[in-house]
Order: sequence, then structure tokens, then C-alpha cells
Amino acid sequence: MGFDINWGSALYQLVAFLVLLYFLKRVALKPLMGIMEKREQMVNEQIDQAEQKSKEAEAFVVEQRKELEKARLEAQEIIAQAKKLSEQQGQDIIQQARESAERVKDSALAEIQREKEQAVASLREQVASLSVLIATKVIEKELDAKEQEKLVQEYLKEVGEEL
Repeated sequence: MGFDINWGSALYQLVAFLVLLYFLKRVALKPLMGIMEKREQMVNEQIDQAEQKSKEAEAFVVEQRKELEKARLEAQEIIAQAKKLSEQQGQDIIQQARESAERVKDSALAEIQREKEQAVASLREQVASLSVLIATKVIEKELDAKEQEKLVQEYLKEVGEEL
């Protein structure tokens, strides 16, 4: 049949192929594999670094949330203290106003009492002088009861007009 295999040539090609394979492995494949291993190692390191940075970022986010919550609580506490202080100041102002009003009222009552006492003293003096005047006139004129009554009424009228 038509298939004759030249065993010498086939053997020669097989040996040449194996020698070529050996040289390729030695010269090209080994350095290429070294480069590939270095590349794989570099990629793994970058992945590890990225994971580490991701963990650090997550920790930072958690820490920032805690700080934010702490700041929020501090702000609420400051607001509560400010409200309490303003209420206390408002109560102090109201108390001072009440005390001041009480002092003004007491002062006015004392002034009214003094003026009342002065008016009563002045009235007593006037009544005393009128009484003396009436007594003097009554003594000067010895009048009958009718004229004496008329004289007393006139003096009382005068006293009413003077007051």
C-alpha cells in the first residue's frame, strides 16, 4: 500500500524535536516561568495589600461612626445644658423682677403711710387751731344756744373748705 514510513527520518525528527524541546525548556520556558511566577507573586501581594487597605478602611469607617455618634451625644448634652441654663437664667430674672417689684411696693406703702401720718398730723394741728379759735370766739361772745350752733356750723364749713 502506499504508506511507507521512513523510520530513520522519523527517528531523526523525534530526536531533533526532543533536543529542541530541551533547549526551549532551558532557554525560553524557564525564564518565562520565572517571569510568570514573579507576576503571580506581585498580583498576590497587590491583592493582599488591597484586602489590608479594605480592612483598614472598614475599621476607619467604624471609628468615624463612633466619633460621629460621640459628637452627636456631646451636641445633645450641650443643647440640654444650654436649655437648662437659659431656664435658670429666666427664673433668676423673674425672681429678681419680683423682688424689685416687692421693694418698690414696700417703698410705696411706706411713703403712703408717711404721707398719711403727715396729713393726719396736719389735720390735727388745723383742728386744734380751729378748736382754739372757736373756743376763743365763743368765750368772747357769749351767745345763746342758737347763735352758738350757727357759729359752730360756720366754722365747720370753713374747716371743710380748708381741707
